[in-house]
Amino acid sequence: MTEGVLDNKRTFWALAALMLVLFSITNLPWQLDDYDQAKQAWASYEMLTEGHWFYQRTSDDQGLATKPPLTGWISAAIFTIARSWEVAWRLPSLLCAALIAFALFRYAARVYGNTAGLIAFAAFGFNLLSPRLATLVRSDMPLALVIFLIGLLIWEKIRTGEPWRRQDRWIMFGLLTAGMLIKGPIVYAFLLPGLIVYQLRKPKTDSAGAWCGWSPWLGSFAIFLIWVIAGWLWVPRFYELVIVREFLARFGEVGTHVHRTQSFFFYLPHLLHKFFPWSAVMLGLAIADLRARRWNIRAAFREMSSGTFWLICWSIGGLILMSLIPSKRVDRIFPVIPPFCLLVAGQAARFLNDERDRARNFRWATAILALAVLFTTGYAASRVVSSYRDHRDALSIFGRRVREEAARNHWRYEAVGSTDEGLPLYLTRPHFLKPEVAIAKWNSGEINALAIPANQALDFMRELHHSTRRFESVPRKNLRRPNYVLLTR
Repeated sequence: MTEGVLDNKRTFWALAALMLVLFSITNLPWQLDDYDQAKQAWASYEMLTEGHWFYQRTSDDQGLATKPPLTGWISAAIFTIARSWEVAWRLPSLLCAALIAFALFRYAARVYGNTAGLIAFAAFGFNLLSPRLATLVRSDMPLALVIFLIGLLIWEKIRTGEPWRRQDRWIMFGLLTAGMLIKGPIVYAFLLPGLIVYQLRKPKTDSAGAWCGWSPWLGSFAIFLIWVIAGWLWVPRFYELVIVREFLARFGEVGTHVHRTQSFFFYLPHLLHKFFPWSAVMLGLAIADLRARRWNIRAAFREMSSGTFWLICWSIGGLILMSLIPSKRVDRIFPVIPPFCLLVAGQAARFLNDERDRARNFRWATAILALAVLFTTGYAASRVVSSYRDHRDALSIFGRRVREEAARNHWRYEAVGSTDEGLPLYLTRPHFLKPEVAIAKWNSGEINALAIPANQALDFMRELHHSTRRFESVPRKNLRRPNYVLLTR
């Protein structure tokens, strides 16, 4: 009965529907107040409002967007069609997550069978990282898709033994360039270590090899360098804010106030937790396989297929190199999840094809899948409940109310900033105003409504002629940031 459940199309579509729901709701209520979402959202907003297509400023007008612009271009294009910023900011990550999930199912099913394809599909969708990143306004999911497609192309070449053709090299160049324009050379960190190890230790059965040649790698890097050099030459403070603080500071002690330095083993416990129960399944099946071979690791690698060896090099190589970089954050390791899903699928195929305990093994697989669904669903539900209870969308609601009141009363309004970079986006204003500029505009009659931090309201009201408090945002719990109040005449 359990074998029929795992190999049933209805099971796949039920899991797909639940996965889509979890991807869509885990970050509710949608807001921009954490995980640097406001910075990413601001890039596309400024592209369309001010025409800064290659280099964007931050909302306080004192800094620069530190990522290349491809994700911003995509959001700007979607906005011109959908006319909704929430859709434009969050749809790219959601689509990329869906593409990764369905590509995992298709390719794992082709190689290992439909049941293993379902396991790979579920492993990607039902963990604690994928639903969290699926609608965050960040570039992590688009980057993961690009890296996955590159690794998948290499896997196909290794598995089929086909040589690299010119068309394949152009595809590699396009994908590498996309990765460079999403997040820079970090795309190399997830691929090159595994490629080097694979080429040095590749099985004798691999006739084609994983290496496509230097031209796609060097060509994509050259395009990224053009963006960097142009910014260095013509954009004020680009060298300080982007080259030094965003890129170089990740590898040393410079700028540790921006990048948090962590130990080498930072990612390992986080992956065991965030990828549960699949991390436990991977380790358990690997230990069982080695035990059956009497812990002969050399024999295990000798009998391993070249495709499986590449998946290990790809995932573990990226994990080790990212662990060597001092600056760490859990979401940065997300691109190793898709190759781990393929590894889980390969292990599951061998486990389920054991004819001696086939029925028992299918019961175990069904139980693990059910556990993953319950674990992830419980996590998503707890996040949504706590976020609404803590009023994490308070500024979003405040901004919407200000826009509605301003439209109804024909107010000209602005905002004075604090630590909340998303507030100008909620208010659809170009930038924060400096306090002295806001006071001058108010007293000269240029504006008649002003959003300010509530803890500064008394100081502003002494300076603003004929000002009164209109309404205030709801306090956000467990977040050390001020409320905001709207002053009107």
